[in-house]
Amino acid sequence: ILFQIFDAFKSRLHDSNSKVNQVALETMHKMIPLLKDNLSPVINMLIPAMVDNNLNSKNPGIYAAATNVIQALCQHLDNYLLLQPFCTKAQYLNGKAKQDMTEKLA
Repeated sequence: ILFQIFDAFKSRLHDSNSKVNQVALETMHKMIPLLKDNLSPVINMLIPAMVDNNLNSKNPGIYAAATNVIQALCQHLDNYLLLQPFCTKAQYLNGKAKQDMTEKLA
């Protein structure tokens, strides 16, 4: 059931409406400490949805929300769950997003 919920939720994480996108990121930030490692089945689906476009966003609210989500993931999830998706993102992103993901990996 977790997969079905987040499958529907992930499209809000990169919605074309910036307000919807920002609220989805802020909501994700609130959910991470509650769900913690229970997110493991959906983490490979969520990280691209949270990172792609959002870490390179020119909208300061979206960028801040995305950065907060990444920070919350690092604080509340076991690092082994994040290593592969973060490596993949650091390898294929560009610009500020690549720098941010590389710093998190370090």
